[in-house]
Amino acid sequence: MKRFKKNQDDENGNGGARPTNSDSHIVVRDPDRKSGSSPMRLMGIVVVCLMIISVLFSVSVVLKDPPSDKVWIAAAEARFVDAGPKKGSEDDAVQSSGVPKDKLLRGLLSAGFDEGSCISRYQSAEYRKELSHKPSSYLTSRLRRYEALHKKCGPYTELYNKTLEQLKSGHSTGSSECNYVVWISFSGLGNRILTLASSFLYALLTNRVLLVDPGVDVADLFCEPFPGVSWFLPPDFPLKNHFNSFNQESPQCYGKMVKNNTIANLNGLIPSSVYLHLAHDYGDHDKLFFCDEDQSFLQKVPWLIVKTDNYLIPSIFLIPSFEQELSNLFPNRDTVFHFLGRYLFHPTNQVWGLITRYYEAYLARADERLGIQIRVFDVGTGPFQHVLDQILACTIKENLLPEIDREQYIISPSRGTQKSKAVLMTSLSSGYSEKVRDIYWEHPTVTGEVVGIFQPSHEEYQQTEKLVHNRKAWAEMYLLSLTDMLVTSSWSTFGYVAQGLGGLKPWILYKPENGTAPDPPCRRAMSMEPCFHAPPFYDCKAKVGVDTGKIVPHVRHCEDMSWGLKLVDHYDEL
Repeated sequence: MKRFKKNQDDENGNGGARPTNSDSHIVVRDPDRKSGSSPMRLMGIVVVCLMIISVLFSVSVVLKDPPSDKVWIAAAEARFVDAGPKKGSEDDAVQSSGVPKDKLLRGLLSAGFDEGSCISRYQSAEYRKELSHKPSSYLTSRLRRYEALHKKCGPYTELYNKTLEQLKSGHSTGSSECNYVVWISFSGLGNRILTLASSFLYALLTNRVLLVDPGVDVADLFCEPFPGVSWFLPPDFPLKNHFNSFNQESPQCYGKMVKNNTIANLNGLIPSSVYLHLAHDYGDHDKLFFCDEDQSFLQKVPWLIVKTDNYLIPSIFLIPSFEQELSNLFPNRDTVFHFLGRYLFHPTNQVWGLITRYYEAYLARADERLGIQIRVFDVGTGPFQHVLDQILACTIKENLLPEIDREQYIISPSRGTQKSKAVLMTSLSSGYSEKVRDIYWEHPTVTGEVVGIFQPSHEEYQQTEKLVHNRKAWAEMYLLSLTDMLVTSSWSTFGYVAQGLGGLKPWILYKPENGTAPDPPCRRAMSMEPCFHAPPFYDCKAKVGVDTGKIVPHVRHCEDMSWGLKLVDHYDEL
């Protein structure tokens, strides 16, 4: 076999390539070379040195001249992809719990749940914009304290059983470690959601435990909100069989007790339970619930049973003894239901399936989402033309929907600028959505926008006690809360729930009178808070009637009900 001689190129930068036999392509080693002093080893060292020099030169160029836009874009994309919590940061505690920080809504929610048991609790953050307001640290700490109290005093705990004995005896035996507010399931679904939030806030303010009458469907609609112990009242609760018969004339009714001077005749004894009738038909003596003097007495009663169909919170803000605590909990007064609703009301997995399937199918890919909630109080069979005219007048005037062009068949937008708008309409009747859909099918928009009209259900009439009906109603409230802009109907608690959960200030359709569309058709809400439809008008200190919408700047009359009350943060007379 012929051996090649070393040539000059091999030693001066050929990378120490091994010689080969040109005939047979077999690599041939030089037996005279030694491993310790091989020129190939020296050449390898030279190559490494050259590589180091090249790297140092590149670094000096980067430091001297700023990188191009493409470099910054690539870096930004890399940061976006790697946006998870870093070790050593404040997110470590959240990371270790297995729940990303954003899913806890800035600390509003507790991480102490099995995610699979209630998927919506943490998955809902993926369908919503970030909270527009941050819950106060005081609110989040009080919620954690409440959860600990509920776990200690909840159904079938030792302290619950002990306090239950007082209930059976008929009289309180003194101060108790655990006191309770029992909420009776009453009225339509929107009302029940608002009254549950009201009862929970009252429990929070008075260090009570909220126990919920499940009624026919509450357990099917909402996940358990508190970790460790259920919020549902046990089926063997002694007074449960009397819930339906409780009214203003019941002996346990607080208003009746005051009216008949029963409390004064108790000779210092405190009853173990009191029934609070706070529904729309309550009387003047029932309304004394909102007075400090009466709260002092109620604070001593271990069991308070509440029946209401009202959003009580605006008048609770007028009770002086609660003023400082409420200010600490809610520095922004118009966020009360927004935070309490997001904390308490998580759709069960079955309802969450209805919500997410519909959202993904019809709403997810739109550039904008508009919700229109229609509640008609007129007697007769709709749809009514004046209601349709009002909806179109409001949405077009406020630039929520684009105008149509009746002269052109096709309007071609600039290439790449065509936007899509998904309009989610909810109503017991399908007629309104069908008519609006036909308008945008038969005519192009002047803006070139593509408008899709969608309505999940049309049940024709309200069916309060029907489970499937309430599942759909809850799903539709929630879907409305996921829109970017919202139009609601006057007096409708359905709309109040949607705007509060979504953190939206809606455009409110004025209530039509005498079959005529109002002019103007709608106005923007002062806040996202619901309206208290039947507030008291009474000055507890002066013991005279007073306009309770003018006592403090953050409790004002509602836009859709002149005698109602609602919370606002910054009031604008216009």
